[in-house]
Amino acid sequence: MPNTVGILGIVGSPREGGNTDTLVTEVLRGAEEAGARSHKLFVGRYKITPCTACGGCVKTGRCVSRDGMDDLMPLMEANPVWVLGTPVYWWGATAQMKLFIDRWFAPWVHPKTREMFRDRVAVVVTPLGDADAAVARHTTGMFGDIFAFLGIPIAATVV
Repeated sequence: MPNTVGILGIVGSPREGGNTDTLVTEVLRGAEEAGARSHKLFVGRYKITPCTACGGCVKTGRCVSRDGMDDLMPLMEANPVWVLGTPVYWWGATAQMKLFIDRWFAPWVHPKTREMFRDRVAVVVTPLGDADAAVARHTTGMFGDIFAFLGIPIAATVV
């Protein structure tokens, strides 16, 4: 019986069709060849407002802002494997990716909605072009720290 695990490819680059998109697509293609089902999204297509630290999510586990995260959170919940791809912008993730990740605070802060992070696996994809791999150290380190904090293992890091 084929593997029916859902893999969510999350492209944090503002350039569709660029290196990040290509690498995430290749990771998803490999997973599909192994029998998984996948879905790819581009974070930049969703209007995501920044966290305002209002504390409204502490009571409900849901951000008070109604925006693109309303569409993205159900996709994260439905897929146990997340492939996050971002190019390196000034030694970090893109603004689009960082907005997306910052908004994970809302479900994480509430015990009832924190479940969306349980039993997940992550893959981190960071293209560099002709840059030295050391350029990605802060970006991959950020993902490593985030996923360690959430208790989510990183199955692979592609730099």
